[in-house]
Amino acid sequence: MAIRLLIVDDHAVVRQGIITLLEDESDLEIVGEAADGDEVEDALQQLRPDVMLLDLTMPHMSGIDVLQKIMPGYPKVKVLIFSMHNQADYILAAVHNGAAGYLQKDTSRAEILKAVRSVAAGELYFPPNVSSIIIQTLVQPSSNRTALDSPPISDHRNVWGIITARERQILECLVEGLSSKEIAARFDISVNTVANQRASIMKKAEVKNTAELIILALREKP
Repeated sequence: MAIRLLIVDDHAVVRQGIITLLEDESDLEIVGEAADGDEVEDALQQLRPDVMLLDLTMPHMSGIDVLQKIMPGYPKVKVLIFSMHNQADYILAAVHNGAAGYLQKDTSRAEILKAVRSVAAGELYFPPNVSSIIIQTLVQPSSNRTALDSPPISDHRNVWGIITARERQILECLVEGLSSKEIAARFDISVNTVANQRASIMKKAEVKNTAELIILALREKP
């Protein structure tokens, strides 16, 4: 079954450019487009996409507003940010609010395809330049980080100290950037087992998505 893709960007030339790049892929179906955040909810209801390619800076309702106000009602839709911004505050805000991936607008066609397919499969996709920005922000002294840079953490013990030995192995693989399929192959277990282990870790860590789990794990890693 083809991946149903919704494109959200306030520039028509950007939307058309993405359509031109991706429309010939047999495993992708571009089901529609939206010009700003105000149009997103109607598009989600009518088009039922699997993945939404979302710009951050749009009039009326920003991409972050879309993540915060609309996407909680559509948990099955994976959001892949497609932005001109590479500043840490934009990236961290997107991650904290549930984005499954983050691409910059100078990204190659091959990487866009890889990212769309990855997030559609339930994985995260943060290319090396974005991952390095996240990690650099995390290793800064906490006094130098703003509230936007770091999500609030509930009162709990270090995540590495409250998980089982197998969950620790899974978490280490997630931090390394391995996909569920790669983790399953490494330990000769099923993808469903990996998903269940990840869900258990997230529940213990009291985070709402895998991206937040990885950020927390990096910050608390012994």
